[in-house]
Amino acid sequence: MTAAYVHVPFCARVCPYCDFAVVAGKDELTERYFDALLAEIDMEPAAGPLESVFIGGGTPSRVAPELLKGVIDRLAERFGLVDDVEVSLEANPEDWTPGVADGFSMAGINRVSFGVQSFDDEVLAGLGRMHTAPDGGVAVARARGAGFDSVSLDLIFSSPGESPGSWAATVETAIALQPDHISTYALTVERGTELSRQVLAGAAAPDPDDQADKYELARTALVANGFTHYEVSNYARPGHECRYNLNTWRQGDYLAFGLGAHGHRDGVRRRNVRRFEAYLDMVEQDQPPEAGREVIAAWDAELERVFLGVRMRTGVAAGAVGPVLAADPEGQALVEAGKLEVTANSILVLDPLFTDAVARVVLGLARPSDTRVTGNG
Repeated sequence: MTAAYVHVPFCARVCPYCDFAVVAGKDELTERYFDALLAEIDMEPAAGPLESVFIGGGTPSRVAPELLKGVIDRLAERFGLVDDVEVSLEANPEDWTPGVADGFSMAGINRVSFGVQSFDDEVLAGLGRMHTAPDGGVAVARARGAGFDSVSLDLIFSSPGESPGSWAATVETAIALQPDHISTYALTVERGTELSRQVLAGAAAPDPDDQADKYELARTALVANGFTHYEVSNYARPGHECRYNLNTWRQGDYLAFGLGAHGHRDGVRRRNVRRFEAYLDMVEQDQPPEAGREVIAAWDAELERVFLGVRMRTGVAAGAVGPVLAADPEGQALVEAGKLEVTANSILVLDPLFTDAVARVVLGLARPSDTRVTGNG
């Protein structure tokens, strides 16, 4: 499967927890940026057809639908799109007016993911969000009215001031809106963000025990209400799993366009520059806007396959990593604690709260001299 990621960096303001490649106060450069996106797409060697496209940010819903239609059309011309292509858009609820919803639908977008984060106005204010709790429900209704095939909600837990009752109410409200997909993420403190500066200045950091409790609360409620827990942070109604994300976790190829975008193709990882002006200047000078690329060695590719695959609730093929993980002291400890299962055929995280711990162990595994890497098992 081949997918494509398109990054739209524009935001009204930068949220205190965000460490993505975003810009605020540069809306006057939107059309210039989209001209650069089209030029970058034209630089990419032929591939495809694309089975999924993910338009993220930033806040893609801030830009005119016709600009995104131009990008989708260029991707179709350059690489082709399968008949049932999934085209996802990240959106903020406050942008989702009736006209905007219809415009994005007509542009060829068929899946929308709303950054709702919470249905508690005090929590939203603490996160620096610009919408209110009722705006999330209004956005979902408008997406349904515009005919979107799939509607997803992103939620953040363990935000400053969020009580267990507030989180439970957020999950309950999200379920009541009957979306097709829900993602739940623990608030993390990323270096260089406003949130990290607040924590360094003495503000309380997210509590791991609180995060574990809230993760389990959401998982229990969502599964009980018919959602499949298909990835550590993601839940879907049958047939509504995000195909772009599935492709990434299965180590598929994905093209990447835009500021700070990361791609993977034919065993090569590449990343674009994160400085806005540098991105524009490089593309306008007919240079690929790359900050770097890396040819992935066979053993590293195998570790990456498992590192990504353990996020899936169905597990991942053991391949050459399985015996090494089973023999590793940290891997053995996780198996003995009932958190990890390693067989001749598969690797499965039994407790999703330990997914990151397993992933860290996997990335630290050294290739034994007699290990032959044979691919994906």
